[in-house]
Amino acid sequence: MPLFAPDAPRIASLVPSVTELLFALGLGPWVVARTGFCVHPREAVAAVPKVGGTKDVKLEVLRALAPTHVVVNVDENEWPTVQALREFVPEVIVTHPCAPEDNLALYEQVAQAFGHLPGVRERAEDLSGRLRDALMSLDSAGPWPERRVLYVIWREPWMTVARDTYISRLLARVRWQTWPEVAGGSHGAARYPVFEWSEARDAGVDLVLLSSEPYRFDERHRDEVAQRLPGAQVLLVDGEMLSWYGSRAVEGLAYLKTLAAGVLGP
Repeated sequence: MPLFAPDAPRIASLVPSVTELLFALGLGPWVVARTGFCVHPREAVAAVPKVGGTKDVKLEVLRALAPTHVVVNVDENEWPTVQALREFVPEVIVTHPCAPEDNLALYEQVAQAFGHLPGVRERAEDLSGRLRDALMSLDSAGPWPERRVLYVIWREPWMTVARDTYISRLLARVRWQTWPEVAGGSHGAARYPVFEWSEARDAGVDLVLLSSEPYRFDERHRDEVAQRLPGAQVLLVDGEMLSWYGSRAVEGLAYLKTLAAGVLGP
């Protein structure tokens, strides 16, 4: 389909990891808007207009770009934003992967919407095959010893992830069980609970993962956490690899495999 055909899609993505996926599937030429947090693939997205952040979308700017499709996510975007989008966008695509295998449905969801464009369905099928291989490779490398893990995403207040989030379910593939043992529900703040270090000590957390996003933890924070939780192993980890779904999920599974093997030692 020609880029400027009357029925060509005009796609806006308000989800960083899905923006990356759209480009991986060859849909870059039809992407007309993104958030400021949609930074991959870096060179390609630089030419795409920004319409605010994931939580503070500039609706009038987006309206002026006349998208035919807007991709949103249950965790990333606010419900009032989604409701407002439906007033002027013909198709709002709602995504919500909550486990690594959910990426297969995500690839199919995008392929159903845009599979009529050249090469999109073929790339989606290839990506699905690569994801299945990565899942099998991770699982076959086990059995992994069970660890009680605290995955930290924010500081002051200190925040972590509930058991039913994508991050927690990804870590569970190597038997890293996140603490606290709570479910956050389908959406909302409970999916990313605040915690106290005294509770983590009492719970016997033995591995702490400090994410590079949304808060950028560094060596100073690792030293601080080591003092707060003596005896626990504390690692700085790549948050994009462990929290981004979409095309990044394939790399993320390989990254987790390497990370888990490193924790085991030689």
